[in-house]
Amino acid sequence: MEKTASNPLLLIGDVVVLGVVTLAGFASHDTLGTAGTRLWVTFVSLGVAWVVLAFFGGLFTPARVWDARQLWRPFVGMILAAPFAGWMRALWLGRGVEPVFVMVLGGVSALAILAWRAVYLALYKRKMRLSAVSHE
Repeated sequence: MEKTASNPLLLIGDVVVLGVVTLAGFASHDTLGTAGTRLWVTFVSLGVAWVVLAFFGGLFTPARVWDARQLWRPFVGMILAAPFAGWMRALWLGRGVEPVFVMVLGGVSALAILAWRAVYLALYKRKMRLSAVSHE
């Protein structure tokens, strides 16, 4: 297995982004105040699916994290994680898997992860440029 990126900010940022996506989803349906357990079930299912797929898919490896040409990988990874998250959520809630929910969850989460990972990459590259300038 490849070495993983050692900066915990990447994982923390991923989890925060998924939390925001979850909150935004319930808010967009005007059910944030009444979501209760469904909110946590959705967030945990999405987070677990993402972290498992991202870890085993190498989405925390430095070569992929710090290369702008690899930004498509987290996007596709989230698209692939969404059905697993939908299945876990449905199992936990004792309901069927809703295909439209899985598609929307995957699409919105993939865009959000892509945006966050692009910001993370830009911050990393800026830090490296500043570090190189200060060592000259």
